[in-house]
Amino acid sequence: MNRFLNSASPRRSRSTASVRRGAAAVEFAVCLPVLVLLVFGAIEGASFIFLKQSLNVAAYEGCREAIRNSAATAEATSRADAILVARNVNDATVRFIPADVTTVSRGEKIILEITAPTRTNSPLAGQFINNRDLVSRVVMVKE
Repeated sequence: MNRFLNSASPRRSRSTASVRRGAAAVEFAVCLPVLVLLVFGAIEGASFIFLKQSLNVAAYEGCREAIRNSAATAEATSRADAILVARNVNDATVRFIPADVTTVSRGEKIILEITAPTRTNSPLAGQFINNRDLVSRVVMVKE
């Protein structure tokens, strides 16, 4: 009698184990695309945050250069461009308002706007997402 009971148990456990393995494979197949999408989305989101911060830093440093008494527009632009190049920002445009900072009197505002597209600065899926232009704007008073 014991012999028959022992022989039936392994068959049930083998059958149950294969069902469990099959269920795990199905769960993996369903969850994997979601996990991959979350990981790539997190990478894209982090790269856009880095891009925005890079624009902020470049705008701040460029405007800081422009508000100095002896500053020229070319020097301030090259300061902002150097930061953008160091941070691998592509296709950025630097624009001062007014266009020539040497004409601004002491106590007046100088505005620096830096714009960069997200498509050319995306590490993974730039061609799959809609292009947006990120803008950083800094306003400072001339010394």
